[in-house]
Amino acid sequence: MKTALTFLLVLAPLAAQTPPTMSVEEFEPKSTLVVPAHHPTRAKFPFIDIHMHQTTGFDQLVKDMDGLNMQIMVSSFVRGGTGDRVKKALEGMKAYPGRFALMGNIDYNGLDDPDYPARAAAQVEQDIKAGTKGLKVWKDLGLMLKDKNGKRIPVDDPRFDQVFEVCAKYKIPVLIHTADPKQFWEPMDKYNERWLELKTHPNRGNVPEASWEQVIGEQHHLFAKHPNTIFIAAHMGWLGFDLGRLGALMDKLPNVYVELAATIVELGRQPRAAHAFFTKYQDRVLFGKDTWKPEEYGTYFREVETADDYFDHERKYQGMWKIYAMDLSDDVLKKLYYKNALKIVPGLSKEGFPK
Repeated sequence: MKTALTFLLVLAPLAAQTPPTMSVEEFEPKSTLVVPAHHPTRAKFPFIDIHMHQTTGFDQLVKDMDGLNMQIMVSSFVRGGTGDRVKKALEGMKAYPGRFALMGNIDYNGLDDPDYPARAAAQVEQDIKAGTKGLKVWKDLGLMLKDKNGKRIPVDDPRFDQVFEVCAKYKIPVLIHTADPKQFWEPMDKYNERWLELKTHPNRGNVPEASWEQVIGEQHHLFAKHPNTIFIAAHMGWLGFDLGRLGALMDKLPNVYVELAATIVELGRQPRAAHAFFTKYQDRVLFGKDTWKPEEYGTYFREVETADDYFDHERKYQGMWKIYAMDLSDDVLKKLYYKNALKIVPGLSKEGFPK
């Protein structure tokens, strides 16, 4: 009897405890895993960010870039970067020769006009002659742009063919963001890996007019339709979750390159596959970040430079899991950080880069 009573007294405090209530957003477990950890704040080699949207404030940008070891920032407007707006941005960049480059945009005004294809191509050519080094195409093409009848305009719509042929003529790359993560098209339920992102960012989501596969298929058809145009599929073409499929696309289409902005959440949970992919396609992968938050670059450096295990990526809401680093070789890193960009973006300064 005494033994039973003692047992009950010992358990009583445990039984009385009420588990705390919390939401999934609040769950922040601290890892007890003891493994080597590196926290680089500066890239191992000077690098080029191919995917940025900073077109003012160059004095402070250069200071921050120097701290990160970023030698060149290639920026663009998300949309509306044509004509006088381009000229103004280029004028501001002149204060720091060799440190900045600008990509222009397509002017979508008057899409239904008979002369639109030639007019849009002429505008892109004019901006190239003014000094742009590439063309940035955002996801509004394929998701948001509609014709006068309210019909969605596909990514591979023929009215843009002349634009992409101008890019081929001047050998400037097209950085194209098509669609969004595939999970945005899936039901927002307990099985969706991006549930937290969709909850915290309710403006993100699919369009009812087309499936993810249809929009991505239009992008791939665009790549095939213009074999002489260099395309950089932004965000690993949103195929970071299926590197086999992405590799097959790149095997088929040698004019396609990729950049890794906003994808280490995918790459970091498959470090061996990602290492193999970046090694095999080392001549066609570029470094990009997309959002200008200097404090986040360290996670990118850690992902590609180190062999660290089980660490946080920069934004929990994009994936509630830890990631692992790829441990790329110096030869691959140099291509990722600067050699590939110098190869495909005309007129970039080679000053400040190791050979």
